[in-house]
Amino acid sequence: MLKAQAAQTDGEQAGLPTGMPRQTVVIDTNIILDVFVFNDAAAKTIKKALEAGALDWIATQPMRDELARVLAYPQIVPRLAFYRLSADDVLALFDRHARLLDAPVKARLTCSDPDDQKFIDLAVAGKTLLLSKDRHLLSMSKRLLVHGVQAQAAI
Repeated sequence: MLKAQAAQTDGEQAGLPTGMPRQTVVIDTNIILDVFVFNDAAAKTIKKALEAGALDWIATQPMRDELARVLAYPQIVPRLAFYRLSADDVLALFDRHARLLDAPVKARLTCSDPDDQKFIDLAVAGKTLLLSKDRHLLSMSKRLLVHGVQAQAAI
């Protein structure tokens, strides 16, 4: 009983509706960058929800590998320096907040961008919320709904 009350309080503190159970979510790399690197205003709710434990962020090793690769991009390295972060800092935040699962089998839906398929596969397997700003993923929102996945840019 106490745990349920604590989870509800966490959700309230994160700006989520009262009484909502912990939301399972798949988060794409661009949103992760907004949350942990750029401190994007639109991502503050996600960051607060993660910190409060109101979100159950599920991910796979290939998702973490993609984040590590993106953090080394020439256009990202100066941004990390500007915010006084290292790639290891961001990966440590990933490790702290994400629950790693085995990569699921490919979903029956196929994304036009092969790099985004891993997010679809996991979201469909878990019937979760998929947070993404990627136009390839968001353009599939109606087809994803049929598979129990809601794709949106923010919470």
